[in-house]
Amino acid sequence: MDPQQPRENAGPSALRRPDDRLAGQPAPPRPERAPGPPPVVRFEGVSKWYGNVIGINKLTLHIPAGVTGLLGPNGAGKSTLLQLATGQLYPSQGAVLVLGQQVWNNPGLNHHIGLCPEQDAFWEWMSGRDFVRTCARLTGFGRAEADERTERALAQVGMTAHAGRAVGGYSKGMRQRAKLAQALVHDPQVLFLDEPFTGTDPVARRELMDIVIGLGKQGKSVVVSSHVLHEVQALTQHIVLLNRGRLVAEGNIRDIRDLIDRHPHRIVLVSPGFRRLAAVLAGWDDVEGLKIHPAERSVVAETRAPDAFYARLPELSLGGLAIEEVWSEDDNLEAVFKYLVKK
Repeated sequence: MDPQQPRENAGPSALRRPDDRLAGQPAPPRPERAPGPPPVVRFEGVSKWYGNVIGINKLTLHIPAGVTGLLGPNGAGKSTLLQLATGQLYPSQGAVLVLGQQVWNNPGLNHHIGLCPEQDAFWEWMSGRDFVRTCARLTGFGRAEADERTERALAQVGMTAHAGRAVGGYSKGMRQRAKLAQALVHDPQVLFLDEPFTGTDPVARRELMDIVIGLGKQGKSVVVSSHVLHEVQALTQHIVLLNRGRLVAEGNIRDIRDLIDRHPHRIVLVSPGFRRLAAVLAGWDDVEGLKIHPAERSVVAETRAPDAFYARLPELSLGGLAIEEVWSEDDNLEAVFKYLVKK
């Protein structure tokens, strides 16, 4: 699926804000959806409580086929949503269905879904190839088929050349690729990717994004969580916004982009040459402010043109100025969420 093309089922009014009752107004009726394929993922009145802490709060959400971006600040409930969708958590209330089936206690469904978790869970002494092969064997494949699927998945994520190395020596980008390979090794129909680009350099991030876009074009349904708007917009036009466990909005990203751009974007870049990096960024017209943090070897850039800023980073990195990590601070998203909730 081309992320630049609008979703067929986005509807004439693609942005939906279900939480207007937080502003003291009754919630508007849910708009009628045009006839089409059933949703791939369904949350029907779902809540998840951790003691007195609410992870997900009365969530009703239908996710269609294709690539969907799950956007929200840290602590918004994104990981909880993905864990519910993959059967790792039991909902305290409501029902979760994937491909029309109840998720909880349904091991047969695991053959059709794949998960790339945010947290690493490797056997560090294993090679990347052995790790992916072991995951394939645990799925139930015989030795020969597991070997074949492992090589295919490693090639798909660009890890064949490094597959013989121990995972303990992998960079963050390699570890993310290895996790993605294990999620793909059994050729699932639906993929859930939890912050798959976190901690990667600009080149690795772009390559991983291209892999996700390619999965969509192959007909896979992919739900990708992130707290960085630019990442999600590069993958798909269809987004779901969460904040504090509630659905804030869903629909086409173009309908909220003007809200996002009213707030400056603060982007953090970690580099061993952070002072030289700051000098280069200071010459960019779209950079409105810079802060240097020597202890973290980082530069915080403030810009109102994040697309142009991000677009130049891979070329900058390839030009010899090493950038180890890039991420966007959450404050700008928080401001947009507060604006949406108050409307």
